[in-house]
Amino acid sequence: MSRKLPYIMIAFAAAMWGLIGFFVKGLNNAGFSAMEIVAIRVLTAAIVLIFVGIAFYRSHLKIRTKDLYLFVGTGILSIVFFNWSYFTAIHLMNIPIAVALLYTSPAFVAVLSFLFLKESMNWKKWLAIIMTVIGCTLAAGITGQEGTSFSVSSILIGLGAGFGYALYSIFGKVALRRYHPFTVTLYTFLVASVALVPTTGIVSKAADLFSGDAWLYALGLGIFPTVVAYFAYSWGLERTESSTAAVVATLEPVIATMLGILVYGDRLGGLQLLGAALILLSVIAINLSVPSRKKRQVTG
Repeated sequence: MSRKLPYIMIAFAAAMWGLIGFFVKGLNNAGFSAMEIVAIRVLTAAIVLIFVGIAFYRSHLKIRTKDLYLFVGTGILSIVFFNWSYFTAIHLMNIPIAVALLYTSPAFVAVLSFLFLKESMNWKKWLAIIMTVIGCTLAAGITGQEGTSFSVSSILIGLGAGFGYALYSIFGKVALRRYHPFTVTLYTFLVASVALVPTTGIVSKAADLFSGDAWLYALGLGIFPTVVAYFAYSWGLERTESSTAAVVATLEPVIATMLGILVYGDRLGGLQLLGAALILLSVIAINLSVPSRKKRQVTG
């Protein structure tokens, strides 16, 4: 059980990420734009993490200045760039295409991990990656029957979302060799907050944030699919390979789809159900092929 726990934690993080739509819809209804919601997310998370750190992780609050680039990687190059690319892709194309391009991230993680972290690749891992990419494409509802075409720039921006999403696994893996998962999570959102709060103008809408139920959605967004999810993912990532973790994390669109069906009344076609099944099968395959701790090469 202990050697499976990192994968369970990563799957739990993916489940939390899959619930993000509930909080985002609430804040959208309160009048906040997409990037304002991102700013709310990272700022709320940073504030919560600071209080948690003071109470429980005081020994993990410091970092070396020379390591700040790692958190620029997780906070700006990943969190900020990923969200900008993702929301821009949604604006230029549509949500199903943007989601499918976002979940090319496992392929990016596998290649980057092979090139920079010297992680091994085998046919099972490649098969799982291929299954997740196909599964996410089908789950997003892309059938290719409508004949819609998009510009090269919009496709590249959509792929940028997948690339930015993948960068958290790469920079996070290196950071976790030197720091506790809490430290990595805290400074990721501190750096992202420093970058986003001044540029989105969210401070000017503080009154709106504390009116009605908006503050409850903001707090929930900052805690569950952010603090809890990223801490669980960082904890699991510290104990496994980046490429494998990225595949397990693709449970997120399945959870998001279930939320849409159960809460918002969305309906799925046969191809979407097949896509969700492929994602689940790839995650199961990865877990069944996890070697024992004695056999697995630890990179950290």
